Amino acid sequence: MSKRENKNQYHKYIRFSGIAIQMGGTIYLGSLLGKWLDGKYPNSDEIYTKVCTLAAVFMAMYAVIKQVSNISKDND
Repeated sequence: MSKRENKNQYHKYIRFSGIAIQMGGTIYLGSLLGKWLDGKYPNSDEIYTKVCTLAAVFMAMYAVIKQVSNISKDND
């Protein structure tokens, strides 16, 4: 394996690690927003936390799929 191939391989690992961190951060911030809304507008089911966390999961998955698609297009 040449140095250039080795460098490209490390670059892919870094990009995928960044995607995982971004996904975790998005979901965490969504849950924080939901908890804040539940504190501001109390309800018995903590619905804001559930809805915001679920919305954050969908947004994070969309972002991951889009980024992986772009990475695979770059490799073609």
